Amino acid sequence: MAETVIKVENLSKQYRLGVIGHGTLYKDLQSWWARVRGREDPNVRITEQTGPGLDGERFWALQDISFEVKQGEVLGIIGRNGAGKTTLLKILSRVTTPTKGVAKIKGRVVSLLEIGTGFHPELTGRENVYLNGAILGMTKAEIERKFDEIVDFSGLEKFIDTPVKRYSSGMYVRLAFAVAAHLEPEILLVDEVLAVGDVQFQKKCLGKMGEVARGGRTILFVSHNMGAIRNLCGRALLIDKGGLVSDAVAEHTIAKYLDQNLIEGAVASEAEIEERMEGVVRRSNPFVRFQEIALLDRAGQTRRLFNSDEDIIISITFECLQAVQDLHVMVEVVDENAVPILMTRNVDDPNVTVGFQQLEPGVYKASCVLTRNTFGGRHFFLTVHLVYPKTEHIYVNKILEFEVKFQGYNNSYGGSEDIFIRPQLNWTIQAGSRRELGSCVE
Repeated sequence: MAETVIKVENLSKQYRLGVIGHGTLYKDLQSWWARVRGREDPNVRITEQTGPGLDGERFWALQDISFEVKQGEVLGIIGRNGAGKTTLLKILSRVTTPTKGVAKIKGRVVSLLEIGTGFHPELTGRENVYLNGAILGMTKAEIERKFDEIVDFSGLEKFIDTPVKRYSSGMYVRLAFAVAAHLEPEILLVDEVLAVGDVQFQKKCLGKMGEVARGGRTILFVSHNMGAIRNLCGRALLIDKGGLVSDAVAEHTIAKYLDQNLIEGAVASEAEIEERMEGVVRRSNPFVRFQEIALLDRAGQTRRLFNSDEDIIISITFECLQAVQDLHVMVEVVDENAVPILMTRNVDDPNVTVGFQQLEPGVYKASCVLTRNTFGGRHFFLTVHLVYPKTEHIYVNKILEFEVKFQGYNNSYGGSEDIFIRPQLNWTIQAGSRRELGSCVE
């Protein structure tokens, strides 16, 4: 049975919102003495800022997290922005200390939490490899032995003697990851830094982490790339508002994460949208508000399951509370791996734009049609925006989920499960002579 190398028990981390001190040494000492005696801080101001995770002027970034990681396990950590993922890795990296609970780690830990951590901008890439390697615990002999391999992996041979202050953020992360990956740590902690690199380098990094994992080392991998989590991790944690929501096989945790913000059914009501609304929101004196978002078929029935040879109608009902001009209604569709599939706006259609130039106060309904025989074979998620340029931009992210199953001509693509964009395109085949064919090839 594999040995436990990370054990986290009832881990919590609290931060103080706003300023740390009270402005005078007397009040700071008074507050410290109250905490030592277990009394209430006499200098805490009464505040109306309350809600999940907030306690007066203190914020719980993590609350009562417990889990174990075995040697050689690749553990994914997913959740929304601000959920507490990076805070957890910082505690495990000993960058910060927990407020409550313990985190026990057995083995040499290397963390890649932020781009270029430990790099000096005035030093060259070569010098920073030695500096960063030393910070991460490599000996000079070890760095020299692996230097050529590190540089080759980063793909920065031409720029290795250039000061890193001239590097782009992508070049920073390439070199930083190359150093960390070749340290051969027993435990590797990786935050969402790979999002900066290009697609080719991301594949190289994921391949390297897979190689590290197959070598019996342990990896904790924070990412918003569900495809990478699914392919690399056997198990995943879902953290939300500082709490552990799910600790299960990666597929189950990913499904739970994708369902976090979804509405049951194919219609989102005004109250449900209001609860999930984000963006540049004018709470006082607003211009626009959603009333309803729905997925319909051609018969006007609300549905979540469609066949690929059917049209899908996206219906958006909204209210203009004041007169607006040039309102943009925008729809985004992503797949279950958060890969963007399409984006469409009312201003793309010149026939509709004319009617949207000036809207008086009232209720309006906008709709667009996702035409049949375009995509399928997966679950898809809908995000809708209302944009009043330079004034208000509200949106609901992944508010509805729908599934499209291949049916008809595009269900006959044998062995092409990964290809989910399968439009029915127009083809032309004309008769020609050999002489004409030869002239084309020359």
